[in-house]
Amino acid sequence: MDITRQAGYSDVQEINRPKSSIIIDGNTGDILWQDNVDEVRDPASMSKLMTLYLTYEAISQGKLTEETTIKATATDQAIAGIYEISNNKIVAGVDYTVSELITMTAVPSSNATTVMLANYLSNNDPDVFLDMMNAKAKELGMTNTKWFNASGAAAVSFKGLYNPQRYDIYEANQTTARDLAILGYHFVKNHPAILNHTNKPVVTVKEGTPYQETFETYNYSLPGAKYGIEGVDGLKTGSSPKGAFNYIASIKRGDQRLISVIMGVGDWSDQNGEYYRHPFGNALIEKSYADYEYKKILPAGQHEINGETYKLTKDFYATVKKGSNPKLVVENHRLRVDNGLETVTTLISDGVEVEEVQENMMDTAKEVASQPISGKSWFKLLIKHKLLWGIPFLIFFIIVYLEIRRKNKKKARQSASNRTDYQAGSSRRER
Repeated sequence: MDITRQAGYSDVQEINRPKSSIIIDGNTGDILWQDNVDEVRDPASMSKLMTLYLTYEAISQGKLTEETTIKATATDQAIAGIYEISNNKIVAGVDYTVSELITMTAVPSSNATTVMLANYLSNNDPDVFLDMMNAKAKELGMTNTKWFNASGAAAVSFKGLYNPQRYDIYEANQTTARDLAILGYHFVKNHPAILNHTNKPVVTVKEGTPYQETFETYNYSLPGAKYGIEGVDGLKTGSSPKGAFNYIASIKRGDQRLISVIMGVGDWSDQNGEYYRHPFGNALIEKSYADYEYKKILPAGQHEINGETYKLTKDFYATVKKGSNPKLVVENHRLRVDNGLETVTTLISDGVEVEEVQENMMDTAKEVASQPISGKSWFKLLIKHKLLWGIPFLIFFIIVYLEIRRKNKKKARQSASNRTDYQAGSSRRER
């Protein structure tokens, strides 16, 4: 509450305080802010993000494209006519592109278009699709998530038009702020095209046709919306009587991307909760950008780190607290910063792979052999090059090197002698 008021939203009320919230760095998965992040809650229509994630995964696998068309059925049209759940106008017999269905699922939060995508990907088997959703959640590390429907509206709300058999049709979906942050992280990282559908305050589909519709976003943190702030470019909102008002946002300023999740704002009896959630999210976003930065720590190349030499094949970036001097740590051939931050899931790799640079034995042998014949000076070099364990091998290389040098000197003397003899002979012939 103090953070939000200090950010300029002085009229926020305690009754509307989020039940849970989290901000993570969208590049590293580091948690920059967290409050009650593992409380299981109803995500409502933010559930649609998993359906959209599976849609984009299928696109990446070549199973369809955003231009693929799906013909609406009479059932789709009937679902669109259910007043009690969020929808848009869907007309049986009309072809809708996957791109249009993604937009209508993400922005007006249409349950009809969500089911159309789910049915297409599962050959009209809602249980198969729910199996896919739950398997993907497990794969991503969403350990407190359970999906009972594809859209966030309990299956019973569809009045028999969407009817899984192996899942409880009365049950709401279950997840946490942490798990949604994990989903948001992977979505933006793996399928950033979703942002093309969620980064505008107003969108239009089927423009110039009898089926044209225009929708205003519910993500009021988008630039141009009521609580718009710099860098917000998606993703999704959701609300329900049980879950109250929630949203997940993606934000990018420069190279630093954040994922923000706000859950359980307000009360369903006050529908202005769809506005109340955004000052809290905005304040935490601004605090995270003020406190932390994502920056280049080391350029590609060789570096000495904690007394060892390592090679980086690419520039090393990390999230650090502003004004701090990050401590570098190498563990299991991975370089990371000890920034004191928890990663949202252990399944997200921390840091970058590095290669330890080994000393060249022959170069070391040359350096040792060039020293005065003193056990003390050689011993110091062995310590310098951390080669005490390889003394026998080093001695061998030194002997080989000295022998090669002796032979080269002998050859040089022989060559010089031959040249002298040749020149003397030439002189005698000239005389």
